[in-house]
Amino acid sequence: MPDPLIVRLKSLLIATLKLDGVGPADIPDDEPLIGSPRFGLDSIDALELVLALEKEFGVKIGSSEESRQALASVNALAAYLRSQQRHL
Repeated sequence: MPDPLIVRLKSLLIATLKLDGVGPADIPDDEPLIGSPRFGLDSIDALELVLALEKEFGVKIGSSEESRQALASVNALAAYLRSQQRHL
């Protein structure tokens, strides 16, 4: 059974980054989000995603280093959110 947080994050990625024709199953859990040729985020994409995450989950991603680590992959993002919010 898929992790509900992972599915939710993938859906948020698709909506925020307007990834037309991409479904949650098309995004590998461990594929890098930054620097990936398929889903590589630029700085504007990363900012949009951070803002969407802050709105959706009520977490603050502080420094650019913290956001780079959190946005490393979908799994890294889920781990970061879980470390910030105990109820996820």
